[in-house]
Amino acid sequence: MVDPIAFHIPGLDRAVYWYGIMAALGFLVSLLYWNATARRLGLPHGIGSDLSFAAIIGGILGARILYVAANWAYFSERPSEIIRIDQGGLIFYGGFIAASLAIILLARIRKIPVLKLGDFAISALPLGHAFGRIGCLLNGCCYGSECELPWAVFTADRWRHPVQGYEALFNLALFFFLRHRLLREKCYGGLIAIYLIAYGAWRFVIEYWRGDARMPGVLGLDAAQTLSLALVLVGLVLAVALRLRARPAA
Repeated sequence: MVDPIAFHIPGLDRAVYWYGIMAALGFLVSLLYWNATARRLGLPHGIGSDLSFAAIIGGILGARILYVAANWAYFSERPSEIIRIDQGGLIFYGGFIAASLAIILLARIRKIPVLKLGDFAISALPLGHAFGRIGCLLNGCCYGSECELPWAVFTADRWRHPVQGYEALFNLALFFFLRHRLLREKCYGGLIAIYLIAYGAWRFVIEYWRGDARMPGVLGLDAAQTLSLALVLVGLVLAVALRLRARPAA
């Protein structure tokens, strides 16, 4: 098991965690990607920086609020730890929902079609998410169920599925696919639909290999699986709507 602390700041009683480093790198590489790609799509100058700001504020706040709410029994007795996101403790779907709302607001402010900006923004999401999941692996959180496979990792006193690594690899593959489609897509909103369906389906399956405590959902599923099915449904509805809109009138 890797030590979750990367290093200590000299002269200060403060540790810097790998999770915080990887999360910061995820936002940085997303910013670099957005800045490098925006001009090719005819998007306004500075939109990459604006997106990064919206994603950081909305994503971190939403992800942390949902995590704290899910673990309120712990944080109600330790309120000073609510802001310690450098140690881990972000729920992806909370960040996804809040960041989506922030990006919709940004699109309105910058007068960019919401689906166009949404496609552009979501193409980088799997890249940043991959770095975040590597941070989870180094931090020992979001760990998998027990297994005896050759690539198992030692977490929480057991050899377990490295589900964080599985997610990182999936997200990297999804990033390259979305980037390829972004430069060729002719219908705004198509990448959003692809992401919602692909990630929702993947997350629904990978939850069966999670070994940490899960929030209950509906029909015997956990909360993440319930939200994953909702994402797939929204993605399918969006895909059908886009197909109908693109169909020439009879």
